[in-house]
Amino acid sequence: MINVKTEEEIQIMRQGGKILASVLWEVLSQAKPSVSELELDELAQKLIRKHGAEPGFQKVPGYKHTICVSTNDVVVHGIPTGYRLKENDVVGIDCGVFYKGFHTDMAETIKVQSLDDDVGRFLETGKRALEEGIKVVRMGNRIGHISKTIQDIVERDGGYSVVRSLVGHGVGRELHEDPEVPGFLRGPIEKTPLLQEGMTIAIEVIYNMGKPDVVYRGNDNWTIVTKDGSLSGVFERTVVIAREGSVVLTA
Repeated sequence: MINVKTEEEIQIMRQGGKILASVLWEVLSQAKPSVSELELDELAQKLIRKHGAEPGFQKVPGYKHTICVSTNDVVVHGIPTGYRLKENDVVGIDCGVFYKGFHTDMAETIKVQSLDDDVGRFLETGKRALEEGIKVVRMGNRIGHISKTIQDIVERDGGYSVVRSLVGHGVGRELHEDPEVPGFLRGPIEKTPLLQEGMTIAIEVIYNMGKPDVVYRGNDNWTIVTKDGSLSGVFERTVVIAREGSVVLTA
């Protein structure tokens, strides 16, 4: 069931989203050589609690951290470790905030220190796919319009691969709600869910430089990596469908 939010609930999510955005950008600014993933996790938790909010991911059963860290071939759900970042690492940080009963969710991928042309183009493609996907979020359009936009930019224009087994999602009182928001088109657009005023969704671009196949690493049941060892990227924003179009809540 798709949960449509009231104006009051959307305002709460907007406040939580602002907290999340400020935290994520601060954490990303500290993603430098010699800094560990666990240090970034600790910083994120400290900042979230300083703002009077809670780490949303800690409300997921079995997960104890504030962020997920996707370094190089890690796609999503990477558990922060003592690994210290190195120059040229590609690092995606996914973070969630729980504020006054509502979740917001956001992710961004960067390259540590330098940025060569190939990786720079890869990351710019993901950013553009997210931006263009957000632009088609409006009443009367469907989830499929978002999916097709992301897939066209990542695969047709960029020559990369959208991961098929991981998707965006509704977000609100729960971190993951209906509807699913794939980054690729599943069947005819007209058969995908209709976008309605008050819907809040987390749009995610989850894609690989190589093939789309992913596997679990080790036995932690969380960390998902590219099967071929290629680099991966993730970009995500929480968005509300408003009368005037899309509004990014994590801005």
